[in-house]
Amino acid sequence: MIEITDKPIDVQKLIEAASSAEAGAVNVFIGTVRNQTSAKKVVKLEYEAYEPMAIAEIHKIIQQAGEQWKLTGYAVSHRVGTLYPEDAAVVIALSTAHRKESFEACQFVIDTLKQTVPIWKREFFEDGDTWVSAHP
Repeated sequence: MIEITDKPIDVQKLIEAASSAEAGAVNVFIGTVRNQTSAKKVVKLEYEAYEPMAIAEIHKIIQQAGEQWKLTGYAVSHRVGTLYPEDAAVVIALSTAHRKESFEACQFVIDTLKQTVPIWKREFFEDGDTWVSAHP
């Protein structure tokens, strides 16, 4: 399951989609909106995506992860639209036979997603806004 959505992410749905009888581990990463950046109060974020390309790129990342860590299941959901502090912006759930591989695969997926997927983030502060580039 891979989705780009303007609705709140159902974390339990992603866990269930990634779970597998062969899995000894399900790792879940939840990226949330923090309330400050560089000592500036974050009022909200806006995410935009080129959805067809974003979904295709996430599929490629999952395929790469699966080749390296033998995933038994996966689910990825990324929000678009307006989000506020504490909202979940991205959720990645991956399962593997063993926990080490699950942790490593999950980190690879989020790090690569932030570098290559066409999703853009704009941070709004009390005194203005800025577009944010990926942080490798």
